[in-house]
Amino acid sequence: MSKITPVILSGGFGSRLWPLSRRERPKQFLPIFSGQSLFQKTCERVSSEQFHAPLVISNQDHRFLIGEQMAELGIEPQAIVLEPCGRNTAAPAALAALMALQTDENAIVLLLPSDHLVADDKEFLCAVEVAQTAADAGQIVTFGIEPSEPNTGYGYIKLCEGSESVRKVDAFVEKPDLATAEDFLKDGNYLWNAGIFMYSAAAMRDAFQKHAPDIWEQVAKASKNARHDLDFLRLEEEAFAQVRNISFDYAIMENEENVACVPTDPGWSDLGSWPAIWESMAKNDEGNSALGEAIFEQSKNCLVYSEDALVSVVGLEDVMVVNTKDALLVAAKDKAQDVKKVVEQLDKANRPETVQHRRVYRPWGWSERISEGERFRVQSMMIEPGKGLTLQRHIHRAEHWVVVSGTLEVTIDGEDELISENQSVFVPLGARHKLQNPGKIPVRMIEVQSGAYIAEDDILRV
Repeated sequence: MSKITPVILSGGFGSRLWPLSRRERPKQFLPIFSGQSLFQKTCERVSSEQFHAPLVISNQDHRFLIGEQMAELGIEPQAIVLEPCGRNTAAPAALAALMALQTDENAIVLLLPSDHLVADDKEFLCAVEVAQTAADAGQIVTFGIEPSEPNTGYGYIKLCEGSESVRKVDAFVEKPDLATAEDFLKDGNYLWNAGIFMYSAAAMRDAFQKHAPDIWEQVAKASKNARHDLDFLRLEEEAFAQVRNISFDYAIMENEENVACVPTDPGWSDLGSWPAIWESMAKNDEGNSALGEAIFEQSKNCLVYSEDALVSVVGLEDVMVVNTKDALLVAAKDKAQDVKKVVEQLDKANRPETVQHRRVYRPWGWSERISEGERFRVQSMMIEPGKGLTLQRHIHRAEHWVVVSGTLEVTIDGEDELISENQSVFVPLGARHKLQNPGKIPVRMIEVQSGAYIAEDDILRV
């Protein structure tokens, strides 16, 4: 068989996994699975000889996270395509087919989200092999997960009667209530909709031209006028903004007759809520799980995630405790879907806790707020080898830098200086300055800002 082009979709926020998942670092980039993120696990899953290099389609805000995490794996993407605004899943499905056709009229595309957990990669890849035969024959193939419970958080696929390895799809069904989900489980012909698809690029072009020609046309315009920016491909903003905002299921799958499904059971979860995280983790004899330091006393079926503190849970059952450096969530597991209501309240109040963590990732590394008060802020910083901050100055604040490890090249008002471990330098208010890491190891440093106005918008780029 010919090689498959994997297209990894990296969008979304994962609001039900707040406070860990945030807009600037959503769940797919969190290294909570043996030090790897779901995005990295997805990239590795499609990195065998069976596949071409992956194509990544992403929100533009996450471009440096994607580049960094793929570099950690040593995986070179075919391209990282940046959407200037969110347009749901129909647009990237069309874009994937369009880009694949530019190099191979017979290309086969595997479209998959980056934020799902697959416990059994071998089983998943076997299902991909089965699906490829149907995709080569011109069918649009979806992957249906054999349900283990009457879950109301997933959409369902109703299959036609049969026992073949590739089944014809009867209908796509919205997320049901509990009674309906229980009926689906008894029926035996209903599978969870994993949102993973395989198709020939030519068949998908035909499907869009038949059911949603406006989407195909606008995506083609945005792609034609795309521009390269460093290692990224930016779609043309004006054209892409006019793409209809609709899901791939609604635009194509529910209207197309040439649809098949491969039933599979690879230990799949979309990890859309904290109970789903708890389900995927190892547990003690009382059903308790922890990421971070935790003590459970007379407690059952509880989950603790803690970044920087010991958490003790006493006399509780079915409770989730999620502790980050700036927010704490305590909730009953059966109310997990309501976490997004907390996020809605925070958004209405314009709170920063839904947008970013104290550690903020930048093209040059990261900065993490340690403390702040009236007229001062203290933060830890990491600058990657060969990276640096551009020439700039501040109108309202001065800065003091202390190097903890590594060597830093500092330029202040045209004067260059190298400072290393345990050395420091002062940047007066208004001075032009820049930082560079000329070495082979990351620079760790402490920055103290002081002045009448301490905010990120007090930066004049030179």
